[in-house]
Amino acid sequence: MSTSPTVAPVDLADSRTFAAGVPHEYFAWLRANDPVRFVDEPGGPGFWAVTRYEDCVTVNRDHERFSSYRRGTMPFEMPEQAVEEQRLMMLNMDPPLHTRYRRLVNKGFTPRMVAELHDRIHAATDAILDGVIERGEADFVTDVAAQLPLVVIAELLGVPAHERDKMFDWSNRMVGSEDPEYQITAEAAGQAAMELYAYASDLYQKKRLDPHTDLMSVLGQVEVDGERLSDLELELFFLMLTVAGNETTRNLISGAMAAFFEHPDQWERLRADRSLLPKAVEEMLRFVSPVMNFRRQTAVPVELSGTTIGPDEKVVFFHVSGNRDEAVFDDPQRFDIGRHPNPHIAFGGGGPHFCLGANLARMEIRVMYEHLLDRVPDIEPAGPPERLQSRFISGIKHLPVRFPAGRTVAG
Repeated sequence: MSTSPTVAPVDLADSRTFAAGVPHEYFAWLRANDPVRFVDEPGGPGFWAVTRYEDCVTVNRDHERFSSYRRGTMPFEMPEQAVEEQRLMMLNMDPPLHTRYRRLVNKGFTPRMVAELHDRIHAATDAILDGVIERGEADFVTDVAAQLPLVVIAELLGVPAHERDKMFDWSNRMVGSEDPEYQITAEAAGQAAMELYAYASDLYQKKRLDPHTDLMSVLGQVEVDGERLSDLELELFFLMLTVAGNETTRNLISGAMAAFFEHPDQWERLRADRSLLPKAVEEMLRFVSPVMNFRRQTAVPVELSGTTIGPDEKVVFFHVSGNRDEAVFDDPQRFDIGRHPNPHIAFGGGGPHFCLGANLARMEIRVMYEHLLDRVPDIEPAGPPERLQSRFISGIKHLPVRFPAGRTVAG
């Protein structure tokens, strides 16, 4: 192992590190020289930063040695009471409890239900672009990328159209608490979560009395082997989908647009050959990796890449690094929309915690870019992107764009 880095080390525990961009050069050095590195953490126990692809896959899949339940999956520390509440959310469970919960949820989150959203996603995307097309300019994040996942998740959950902005607000307040632009305290983020719980509880009561075909109506009724989801489990699932369904897809769509601006040859390549779109979506997911990391807690002593980690220690595995691992991807720092194979781990790399909404996210990304190519093929940056200050989400807050003004298509 090298005695000193050839690139300046950065503090992976500090959200400010990521405000200027993901430190890919440092991650590359870590993969080559110190792939399981201990990082001191002010106000926390410190953590082992896992940066190689294979190690990330191991940590994600091996729930017996790397537990989601013990301290949750978020990289930051939480009070014990908050940890107890988080353990009721599927994301923070280990099998067999996770298996039971997922069996219940899968009954309502079927491929058929996702497929039935197809036409709605196309219509919503046209409506979103209608809102900016005549202006010839927009903030791509707030005006375009943020809107589609908001509509889709609200539609999936059965939230009335006039209440969807509440979901956007709750999601921003819970995820943006590290960014000074939003001026959100931890208390305010907690308040947003409580408001969301209360709304979900009220919505579930209405769905039980008057069920429809939306996911929340289905989950309120579903039963497997005599078991049903409790009210609190339903509320936590609503919270998880509100945040996960909004933040991840929004930041993927906007991060991909920024990547195309940095690699205009790839945009021209896609314009010239639409058959590349499925591969392009996978490359967007690999290259952007909107969820940068997750946490686990060791249950027993373990060894990763020659480093021994003791029991009950904090491990943070970085998808955003694993997805640029030279041992897996040729020329990984290159944005290549024709890349194949592309075994990225943006959705978790398989195992029990593979992203429940992966196919829905892929559909949203594909449809959005189909419509962008159709309606604003000459889109270009009108200013630099402004990144979110977060050590968890790789996000862009603002991305000014311009394009030749066009006509609306809504009837």
